[in-house]
Amino acid sequence: MRQFFTHQFYLGKFFLSSVFFLLATVQVWTQEAYEAVVFQNVAVFNGSTNKVLANQHVLIKGNQIAVISATPINVTPKTKVIDGTGKTLIPGLIDVHVHMVFGSLTMRDMMMPDVKPEDLYKKVFVESEKMVLQGFTSVRDVGGPIFDLKKAIDNGVAKGPRIWPSGAMISQTAGHGDLRSPEERSRRFFGPISRAENFGATFIADGRDEVLTAVRENLRFGASQIKLMAGGGTSSAYDPVDVTQYTFDEMRAAVESAEDWGTYVTVHAYTPRAIERAIKAGVKCIEHGQLLDEKTMRLIKKNKVWLSTQNLVSDTPDMDPLRREKRKPVIDGQETLWPLAKKMKVQLAWGTDFLFEPWLNEERNQYLLKLKKWFTPYEILKMATYDNGRLLALSGNRSPYKGKIGVIEVGALADLLLVDGNPLEDIDLIAQPENNFWVIMKDGQLVKNKFAVDGK
Repeated sequence: MRQFFTHQFYLGKFFLSSVFFLLATVQVWTQEAYEAVVFQNVAVFNGSTNKVLANQHVLIKGNQIAVISATPINVTPKTKVIDGTGKTLIPGLIDVHVHMVFGSLTMRDMMMPDVKPEDLYKKVFVESEKMVLQGFTSVRDVGGPIFDLKKAIDNGVAKGPRIWPSGAMISQTAGHGDLRSPEERSRRFFGPISRAENFGATFIADGRDEVLTAVRENLRFGASQIKLMAGGGTSSAYDPVDVTQYTFDEMRAAVESAEDWGTYVTVHAYTPRAIERAIKAGVKCIEHGQLLDEKTMRLIKKNKVWLSTQNLVSDTPDMDPLRREKRKPVIDGQETLWPLAKKMKVQLAWGTDFLFEPWLNEERNQYLLKLKKWFTPYEILKMATYDNGRLLALSGNRSPYKGKIGVIEVGALADLLLVDGNPLEDIDLIAQPENNFWVIMKDGQLVKNKFAVDGK
């Protein structure tokens, strides 16, 4: 990871040109023509309760769930009929902590001097499609140049999940989002903005006025929530994990600006001091939190703040020794964090937070299973569907998609998975989406239909 801070950002100028190049050359995602889809004879896990209803019939019209019935539904010749006997219909999975661009590329990818920009962005498109084929129909991107990828997916040009975008991470100077290389000096004193800022990865904003401008810039581009760095991190060079970042006034400025737009601020923070300051400033969600204590957890619960966290691993093949060392207390802390959060019944959400290690994307479903140490299959599935969907709903009118997700109920958006078997009895089924997810539906469209492939 250290080379990230000691080399130049190659990506600074490729982003928009690459997107438009790919939009001109990639085939539009077409769909089979039908007026409705009906799932017959399926068991239904609705996301919010631990009961699985047997022998149900679910009708999809447009992009919504129209009917859920214990009796067969009359269909027309233009209705797509899927017999789900022996299978369970569940809501599409949701990952609320992703970095879709940075999670698709390695440091080496970004530093190659002769790499073609369109080749880099093709990798982002490939990883985006993999994500939805793993059953993740919605994600919250909490930092990076995401808006053009989101537009490509929403327009049907690229394949991928729904994206709730934060836009550029907002960081103080020497904060977790200060991604400058050593030769890049402060623009306040020396003029030009950094390459990472020019790329849309981050805003370095100091003082109330700059924070307000950074928040409003992200909202201008379509951010559904704002991501602020409130403490040190393990993938950054300048800030120790234990430091607190942003003053109360600066953090409060971000909250006020987001609230004026009807949305919220989420913060990167590990320590009690950083989390307590953020909560007092009105922040509605904490990302990570692995170093918090019971007193801070009580504060989270009292203020009805969301805790969006992960179950990270201590080492990966390409991890820099500095990052490995900084990461150790965080890894140790999560052994306390998860059971404490469950015991105190805080509003708990789950995400992966893969960054610059695209091979980890292959393990997204397996990472969800790492929660088996503390949670039942029902609790895991509920977190990755209903609970994560409630967190996404916190964006209010800034949500880019109108409708309820994370549940199977009449009127909800039709983001659905048809699983071969019952994942509430065998949660390991979700770790093999290629074999066990027979149908993946997003926004009422069949992203995958294994019945058609198998000729059934």
